Amino acid sequence: MSPPRYLALSMALLALYGCGGGNDFSDLDAYMNEVRLRPPGKIEPTPTFRSYPTFTYSAANLRSPFSRQVRVDLAGQKHGSRNVKPDPNRVKQYLEGFNIEQFEMVGTISNAGGSFALLRGAGGVHRMKVGDYLGRNDGRIVSISATQVDVVEIVPDGEGAWLERPRTIPLKEHS
Repeated sequence: MSPPRYLALSMALLALYGCGGGNDFSDLDAYMNEVRLRPPGKIEPTPTFRSYPTFTYSAANLRSPFSRQVRVDLAGQKHGSRNVKPDPNRVKQYLEGFNIEQFEMVGTISNAGGSFALLRGAGGVHRMKVGDYLGRNDGRIVSISATQVDVVEIVPDGEGAWLERPRTIPLKEHS
């Protein structure tokens, strides 16, 4: 063996001897005796938890307090027609479960099947064509251009009749 190896081996043996050289555990024994002589402590019982009644949020279908209020001009208010009314037998489309205010137009596409509007809202981007429905007031898409989607909603006039209300969803640029 070479001298550096002897030196390294002897240093390791000295370190091992220093770690286990003495069997003096008197401080550990004293602490254990002190702990054993302590009176036993009481463990408190676990607290009882009361169950609370569940809360059901029931205002989800109301108008958002953060959207602009619709101004009602009673003098110039249009009166509804008995001929205009929503079709109760029509099967509702998926996007009719959402407020129309949350949709924004992000583009258009066209192919051999026709022209489609791309509307973002309700958790994704949806391809819509003329005649499709969206919004909670039986909103039907009546026209699609490069800059906007025109929708006609059927809303009650407050006097037992129905009124057609036009809405426009403009193209949102830089989206």
